[in-house]
Amino acid sequence: MPAIRPTNPHARRLRREPGVERKLWSALRNRQLENHKFRFQATIGTFVVDFLCVEKRLVVELDGSQHSEEGDRRRTAYLEAQGYVVMRFWNSDLVENFDGVVEAIRLKLATSPATPDTPSPNPLPQAGEGY
Repeated sequence: MPAIRPTNPHARRLRREPGVERKLWSALRNRQLENHKFRFQATIGTFVVDFLCVEKRLVVELDGSQHSEEGDRRRTAYLEAQGYVVMRFWNSDLVENFDGVVEAIRLKLATSPATPDTPSPNPLPQAGEGY
């Protein structure tokens, strides 16, 4: 399974842009949702996902008008092949039913098995003292 790579410049730019992602991030950050750690604009393979809970291998994506069904389908297939569960919400769902979106994520976290034996997605480099 490929490791989650360091942040790429595209992800860094996305983090700085305001948008509906910021609103959801305010509910997910700092272990606010059932004490689960989420990453914002995390890189997995060649993709930058909106939100990632490594412990539960859960990816949450917010889709706006810039998304294409075929591109999203390929992206989801790749992420699922890597062992991730993908939840997708339209931006309008978040705007119109913020509490419902957060509750759906909470329920998915409650029903997804933890993966405590999963190696760190960002292992330390094998260099330095002793090598």
